[in-house]
Amino acid sequence: MSLDRRSTLGLLAMLLGSPAYAEAALEHGGIEDIRKHGARGDGRTIDSPAINRAVKAAAKRGGGVVLVPPGRYLSFSIRLLDNVTLALAAGAVIEAANPDLHGRNYDPPENYLEEQFQDFGITHVHNSLIYADGASNIGVVGPGMLHGLGLDREGPGDHWWQRKTWQSAKALGITPKELMLRNPQETAQVGRANKTVGLMNCRNVRLQDFTILQAGHFGIIAHGCSNMAVEGIVIDTDRDGIDIDCCRDVRVVNCTVNAPKDDAIVLKSSGALGRKVVCEDILVQGCKTSGYLMGSLLDGSYRLSDYGSPDGNGVLGRIKMGTETVGGFRNVRIADCICTNSRGILIGIVDGGTMEDVSVSGITLRDPVNHPLFVHHGARMRAPKGTPVGKIRRIRFEDVQVSGGDWREPCGVEGFADGPIEDVTFHGVEVHSAGGGTAADAAREPEYRRETSLEVSYLKTLPASGFWARHARRLTIKDCRFSVEKPDARPTVALRNVEGAIIDGLLSDKPRETAIVAKDSSGIATGDIRMLA
Repeated sequence: MSLDRRSTLGLLAMLLGSPAYAEAALEHGGIEDIRKHGARGDGRTIDSPAINRAVKAAAKRGGGVVLVPPGRYLSFSIRLLDNVTLALAAGAVIEAANPDLHGRNYDPPENYLEEQFQDFGITHVHNSLIYADGASNIGVVGPGMLHGLGLDREGPGDHWWQRKTWQSAKALGITPKELMLRNPQETAQVGRANKTVGLMNCRNVRLQDFTILQAGHFGIIAHGCSNMAVEGIVIDTDRDGIDIDCCRDVRVVNCTVNAPKDDAIVLKSSGALGRKVVCEDILVQGCKTSGYLMGSLLDGSYRLSDYGSPDGNGVLGRIKMGTETVGGFRNVRIADCICTNSRGILIGIVDGGTMEDVSVSGITLRDPVNHPLFVHHGARMRAPKGTPVGKIRRIRFEDVQVSGGDWREPCGVEGFADGPIEDVTFHGVEVHSAGGGTAADAAREPEYRRETSLEVSYLKTLPASGFWARHARRLTIKDCRFSVEKPDARPTVALRNVEGAIIDGLLSDKPRETAIVAKDSSGIATGDIRMLA
């Protein structure tokens, strides 16, 4: 039996429950083999029509497995239907066709809204290599690859009431689609694609064990999905890796994402569904993220990227919550992850909505290029008119190890005067950085911004070597260690406008009397503060 057949039978056995069932299904037509529907897999023929015929055939008989055997399948949009799993055999590659070479034949964008509070790329899913809209019991599995060679990395921006160029389609007496397509940038996107896997309003989804290379704007993006498992995926790309937006009951487990020019794993609650939807009951566990040069994860070279980013901080490749926050977040756990050569974990609210009951634990960060852990509340308010400012409460960081931290950007909490961050705990956090801060650094008062996006690079060098907090209530720092290599003139902990804090079990390079500086703050209780030997 050939190696290809053995690996295919192994994949089918995993899906069908036993090798015997797999053998019988393969022999007697229980599996829709895309080659029997006309796919060539030669890297030249457009095979998406054949793949879609196989998907429709499986769906027509109530569902089943669509097999993609070894080969390179050049494709436009592939549409998943109810009860269908796309199985990528070892050696199978589905390559996104290039619309500049093969024609603009991707499915058109579908989700035109009166107000679009997020970028074009987040709003639509039909313009993807593989997508599903309103489907149930679907999956993409197997050791094969999705190569987004022909996908775009960018697209038009948002379209909402606060933009000077915004117009109401309703007031003009036309549809949102008609209005948007008056914009040449929007029209230019029709027939093109910018996502590898796009999902909208799907239930019972399984994405497992495949690889994505060069994923376009998004590797995997899911809006309004429930009971979704993303397991064992490897993504090597230069924009977003995995985006979970307005979803419920999602597990992102044991995934590896390299994304030097954007976020690796990010949770959002955007307006893409046309209404406010909470992103909740989310688990991100056992994942590895990084910001090495695209392609160097898969080839094993782990070459550094020279990407500087607009804010000058360097690569991204991080875990983040809150790029868009209209619907809010609750019940999120990020655990047992390794983040290397990337930005730190950043979470927050900037467009209204509530973030509550978030746990970040068991994290190892090596060589973060900015703040290792940060909670940020801003009031950009890219949301419907009248939306109140958001809330952030009950956030816990525990058992986090950080080495190679940037001395200028310690861990922190940054709220604003009428939007303080509440009940944040740092417990068992250890951060080692270069140190070297000066007396002038210690005397700095960082810029205060109420109307801001989630990024906090505008704060620049902070007046603390270990932890910064401003506009927070009921802050706890327990059994934490902040160490530096070189002498640092800044206090270990600097507090501004903090109402209620407990600092106990702190280890730092400063004696007790200079380790903590609090200004315009009240109710600061300090327990055991020790100087590192």
